Amino acid sequence: MTATTALLGPVIALVAWSMFMWAWMYATRIPAIMAMRMKLDSDAPRGEQMATLPAPVRWKADNYNHLMEQPTIFYAIVLALAVMGNASGTALTLAWAYVALRVVHSLVQALANKIELRFALFVFSNIPLFGLTYLAALQWLGH
Repeated sequence: MTATTALLGPVIALVAWSMFMWAWMYATRIPAIMAMRMKLDSDAPRGEQMATLPAPVRWKADNYNHLMEQPTIFYAIVLALAVMGNASGTALTLAWAYVALRVVHSLVQALANKIELRFALFVFSNIPLFGLTYLAALQWLGH
């Protein structure tokens, strides 16, 4: 495996984690819907029915949605680095740090949803994301 290909590992890992969260979301949501005998109504305003589910069930869905938001920037910048041939250990370390922080963020949100801790993890996850962006900008500018 080349060093540039190694940079794709964190991308694949975060996609796999997102798919795990998708499965966890439905593994909790479907039984909760059945237990509540909820009749799904396509005319109900978006989110109204799901808001009636127990909070721990909603937390998984909320986290899955979060994994479809900011990580898109991660995917773009890591793929840009890979395309530009950046195989630095710094880029790889930052990418894995981002993935690790997002996984911990997911676990905190899905299991306990301590907002202060979740927010801190979200803020800390931006540090490697800024670092990756900096590396890509420097390489693109030819430095």
